[in-house]
Amino acid sequence: MSNSHRFFCNRDCKYFPCHKGVDPEEFNCLFCFCPLYFLEDCGGNPGRTSEGIKDCTGCTVPHSPGGYEHVMARLRREFDRLREQGKEAG
Repeated sequence: MSNSHRFFCNRDCKYFPCHKGVDPEEFNCLFCFCPLYFLEDCGGNPGRTSEGIKDCTGCTVPHSPGGYEHVMARLRREFDRLREQGKEAG
């Protein structure tokens, strides 16, 4: 895949690839820090540390093919939900 607004691969990063299980040729670094981290149910497969902190080490959703679409669709739903809450609050 070639770099674009939907895909960026940084093979020079000292952490590349930071998650196992994704073909390095298809590894998308665009969401290096997942914008869905703040959601309890993000659609990925995070774990929890012994301290209860969300641990996304095993999640490849934003880095896999289709990850961009997943993240953007989920953000749109969350923004729509927040907009509706704002309208209801008045």
